[in-house]
Amino acid sequence: MLEISDNGRTWLLSGPTSSYAVHLADGDELLHLHWGPRITLADAEALAVRPLPEYWPFESPLDGREEYPVEGGPRFVRPALSVRTEERRGTEWGFERYEAEGDELRLRFCDDGLTVTLHYRMRGDVVERWVTLDNQGPVLELLRADSATWTLPDREDWRLSQLHGRWGAESRLARSPLAYGEKVIGSRRGHTGHQHLPWVALDTDATEEHGEVYGCALGWSGSWRIAVAQLPDARVQITGGAGYDDSGLLRLAAGESFTTPVFAGLWSDGGFGGASRAWHAYQRAYVIPDADQDRPVLFNSWEATEFDISEEQQSVLARRAAAIGVELFVVDDGWFGTRTSDRAGLGDWTPNPDRFPSGLKPLAEYVHALGMQFGIWVEPEMINPDSELYRAHPEWVQHQTGRKRTEFRNQLVLNLARGDVQEYLWEQLDGLLSSAPIDYVKWDFNRCFTDAGWPGEPYPQRLWVDHVRALYGLLDRLRAAHPGVAFESCSGGGGRIDLGVLGRTDQVWTSDNTDPLDRLTIQHGFTQIHPARAMAAWVTDSPNAMLNHRASSLRFRFVSAMAGVLGVGGDLARWTEEELAEAREWVTLYKEIRPLVQRGDLYRLRAPRGGLSAVQYVLGDETVVLAWLQAQSFGEPVPALRLRALDPAASYECLETGEIHRGAVLGHHGLRVGLRGDLDAMVIRLRRI
Repeated sequence: MLEISDNGRTWLLSGPTSSYAVHLADGDELLHLHWGPRITLADAEALAVRPLPEYWPFESPLDGREEYPVEGGPRFVRPALSVRTEERRGTEWGFERYEAEGDELRLRFCDDGLTVTLHYRMRGDVVERWVTLDNQGPVLELLRADSATWTLPDREDWRLSQLHGRWGAESRLARSPLAYGEKVIGSRRGHTGHQHLPWVALDTDATEEHGEVYGCALGWSGSWRIAVAQLPDARVQITGGAGYDDSGLLRLAAGESFTTPVFAGLWSDGGFGGASRAWHAYQRAYVIPDADQDRPVLFNSWEATEFDISEEQQSVLARRAAAIGVELFVVDDGWFGTRTSDRAGLGDWTPNPDRFPSGLKPLAEYVHALGMQFGIWVEPEMINPDSELYRAHPEWVQHQTGRKRTEFRNQLVLNLARGDVQEYLWEQLDGLLSSAPIDYVKWDFNRCFTDAGWPGEPYPQRLWVDHVRALYGLLDRLRAAHPGVAFESCSGGGGRIDLGVLGRTDQVWTSDNTDPLDRLTIQHGFTQIHPARAMAAWVTDSPNAMLNHRASSLRFRFVSAMAGVLGVGGDLARWTEEELAEAREWVTLYKEIRPLVQRGDLYRLRAPRGGLSAVQYVLGDETVVLAWLQAQSFGEPVPALRLRALDPAASYECLETGEIHRGAVLGHHGLRVGLRGDLDAMVIRLRRI
């Protein structure tokens, strides 16, 4: 809901439980008024009449109070907008008008031909903010154009939550006191990165289910930066957007414009769990395509075959996958060009004639006949020097004149900002998806930008932004032309996970680390912001060959992977009949609980800290608990789990045993259920009766 004061200078956006308010002061300074519990327009107007404090000239009364600080004028904080022309640098803007259309508020400011429009939209309790820059004046350079600056209320002892990591160890949650100065996270690698997810949360005393939490998440799949600053007067602001530094985003000539990505913010008084559930609901409703449709159980051939694949071999795996209940069969790397190792073939997106003499269509049709969908792996933004494409167009890669072209994983990065590269990839991928009944594409990105040059381009820095915009455009175009095809975002695991790519893909590959114990920590962090509906997780072979050679039971591996979108990635050709039979039972169980896992409300009952950990999903009158016992000490009994979001006055039937759980009621906390100490993982299903 959007409300506007009679004088047209105070604006209030409200969701079910929260409000966000801004005010235009007499000098055309846009001031932040409120972000937090729901208030009335009269409350916002009362806040608007409070005068700004007076400072000595060493400080500015605008700092920490201005809604979108620009460079120039009486400001000392980090600017959200920094521009320059040949004559000058900075912005001296004046308010032009506001526009209200549906649930969107637009505040328009002008400065010598540059129009800056601040956009606001409330979706649930999530505030979406972004900026449009439209130039009708002299050529200007956008050094920095952040999507938003968020201002937090005056509090003491703020604590910062973030998700950090590396390849194979993504999305690990860290919480620490916020000190004076700036905390900056981001990526200068050309993609979202394994090192940080573009999300932060701040609180003072929140627990998992109680207390105020402020969170911000950026929807951008390239280089990015979020800066959290505690200012000298203890006020806190969060600024973020595309690009890591201030070296330049784009050059705008007269008639050109730039729209920043969305930087979304959320206030919740339900603790970290309540904030997570609000983020999940927002993404299922407004971000992830077709989120009301449950994702199928998939099998991926990579760990079974790596590059040594053939049509016959894939057919064998397909039969075994179908027999255990798999619904989507995915052929991973190695099906195209001369791709017999990671040294060749990237860029040549046609089936290898020796391995697939009649193309992919016969295998796809065979997989369909087995009752499964068919998917493939691609890495369109990359190229091997040993490829037909590179031999024809070496100028199409990112490179610096007179410098060695750095290779990682024996590959270079295509300059997707070029129109000819975009058209080539469109023709290749559209042709591929038209050549066979393909239902699913795993889109990978296996190296970072290094030599991000563009010889001959007047403003080569633009490739950092235009690569991402071209990626989005290509995905949008392919989805429109092939509406039945689902896409998964992958970047060596979790290297490209953000609200931007989630708006164009159906799920993401969470990590290349498929060890089920490590995955509990990764999944615990991932769900701080993103829903289980998007979190792909595989059951692979034991011992885990990729990272740690740790052995684990098939039960533990399945229950770990069932916490998200279940997949199987082991070599089914080597599984015993007993293992295949057990796998079939787990797949059957997952399909029964899948609506709860993928669409239900998620409660993290116990964090994975070495003993018992558990998560709970609630949808309607049903709940399911996934629990893992990592270790026991001195024969101690397994502690009971206190369930959430259940009616303490109701009775619940345990669907596994027919037990009725009565009496063990703990007030508003709901039921307490016990676990068997002889099992390392359990699935508990309850239904209200």
